[in-house]
Amino acid sequence: MVYLQVIVNGLTLGALYACLAVGFSLVWGVLNVINMLHGSMIILGGYLTFFAWTHLGVPPLLAIVPVAGMLFLLGWLLQMGLINRLVSQPVLTTLTVTFGLDLILYNAMNVFFDATPRRVTLDLGTVVLGPVVLAWDRMLVFALALGLTLALYGVMRASRAGRAIVAVRMDREAAALMGIRINRVYAMTFAIGAGLAGACGALMAMVFPITTNLSGLLLGKAFVVCVIGGLGTVPGALVGGLALGLIESFSGHWFGPQNALIIGFVLMLVLLMTRPTGLLGRKGYE
Repeated sequence: MVYLQVIVNGLTLGALYACLAVGFSLVWGVLNVINMLHGSMIILGGYLTFFAWTHLGVPPLLAIVPVAGMLFLLGWLLQMGLINRLVSQPVLTTLTVTFGLDLILYNAMNVFFDATPRRVTLDLGTVVLGPVVLAWDRMLVFALALGLTLALYGVMRASRAGRAIVAVRMDREAAALMGIRINRVYAMTFAIGAGLAGACGALMAMVFPITTNLSGLLLGKAFVVCVIGGLGTVPGALVGGLALGLIESFSGHWFGPQNALIIGFVLMLVLLMTRPTGLLGRKGYE
């Protein structure tokens, strides 16, 4: 019966991974820009939530919206002011630019916040259901992370802006001929990715200690989720995140938590060799 606990832990972690990666996947799939800033944006969201809680008395759950809004605005400004000027350049160019921006943000957070791990403590207690112990803070984070991912899926499917993003992703030239403003769609997409990164950082701060040293690890996990699930789609990020969460949970149980990360990256390499489009990806959508 211990495997029920392993599955619950894996699904909780997987929902966070899906929320972590969906914005990264969307930006990569639509703009063809590998946003190396993504991991640091998640950490920034966690730091902003922590300091809003400790210094301003803002409840962490209420801080999610303004934190996501601030990261959304930051993403919009970066895209319109800088990245949009280079978006037509080769991938290596935009990758180098976002890598440089990541170095700036990373070092700025170390200067203003330092690298001390910080966590928002909710103390909501636990509930026991047979052999499974559920922490209410983790269940709340699971529900919110899953809700944010599904909300993005609804926006992409039902809203005018979402349909424009999908159209640009499928065929930029045809979308431009239909009157869609490509630069505005790019800015909106990058801003959505940044806003989701901020919201994910706020959620992560409620269950894990947040530190700048984790930014590279979180970026790596976003890569793994994209490879597993498929690039540029919300269902792909959801499936990839849940799959990675379950894989790490079972790997940690069988081989020790220190080996769980290695097994996840090995799986990524295997999928790259056997199914490079991911579980839900399609050829031509890379």
